[in-house]
Amino acid sequence: MQQYLFRRLLLFVPTLVLASLTIFVIMRLLPGDVALIILGGDASSPNAMQQLEAYRETLGLKDPFVVQYGRWLWSMVDGSFGGESLLDHEALTAIIGRRLPVTMEISFYAIALSMLVSIPLGVLAALRHDRWPDYVVRVVTIAGNAVPHFWLALVVLLVLSVNFNWSPPVFYKNLWEDPGSHLQKAIWPTLILAWGFSANVARVTRASMLEVLRQDYVRTALAKGLAGNTVVWRHALRNALMPVLTLSGLQLAGLLGGTVILESIFGMPGLGQGIVLAANNRDYPVIQSLVMLLVFLMLAINLAIDLAYAAIDPRIHYR
Repeated sequence: MQQYLFRRLLLFVPTLVLASLTIFVIMRLLPGDVALIILGGDASSPNAMQQLEAYRETLGLKDPFVVQYGRWLWSMVDGSFGGESLLDHEALTAIIGRRLPVTMEISFYAIALSMLVSIPLGVLAALRHDRWPDYVVRVVTIAGNAVPHFWLALVVLLVLSVNFNWSPPVFYKNLWEDPGSHLQKAIWPTLILAWGFSANVARVTRASMLEVLRQDYVRTALAKGLAGNTVVWRHALRNALMPVLTLSGLQLAGLLGGTVILESIFGMPGLGQGIVLAANNRDYPVIQSLVMLLVFLMLAINLAIDLAYAAIDPRIHYR
């Protein structure tokens, strides 16, 4: 196990370097100029052009790409994690420390709610195969896969504001500061993310349970007189969870990506909103560092999912 973990951690390095290079190149190819935005967007006069060039030099935007990339890459490992914002010169460590907990809270709520709902629904659909509970679960999960998050978020806000004269609180409050305001702010992005996440998990749980319930050892356990609930939850479900775990690792990447849009729509001050705001202002270090953090989180989650296989199935050993 230790050797496997060490090899996987070593693979993090080239993966992160390749991701950082891709992000850096894409950001430099996009149109826009952060120096022009800071100076007000007007560079028509000769003095403004000189001031713009001088400000670009101050920000380091006139340096060669290799120098800029090396400077930013080194700042990712020396403790400053990308340096500081070009727009307001706030340290990236402060930005991450303020925004990361919000994204992690929303992701945790969505994952916890999805697992509590989707796995029992998948088991129920398998046990009631081709009956009305199975049809209901299939309709709900298909809709969860088909409806885009951003469209559903806009519809929710429109319906709540027009029909119920309700809108989320303007300012975000932590759970321990103001639980009511926090839940009002977090409930709808959590439900939207959880619906999309649990739709796939429920469908895979259903398919996997149907396959496992047809196995000989399940029939043997029932024939020996074991209680149906014991066979389903202790024996069948444990073996059916392997594909569910695999899918969950892939879905978590999409979940983190979904927070980028929903945080902006609902005004959640997380990593996703920070990326959108930085993209609008062409604040390169902020975008690059926050996206790299999301990449690292996705890699770490996939590694944790792989290690969880051994805990669920004793036949799996990593060397």
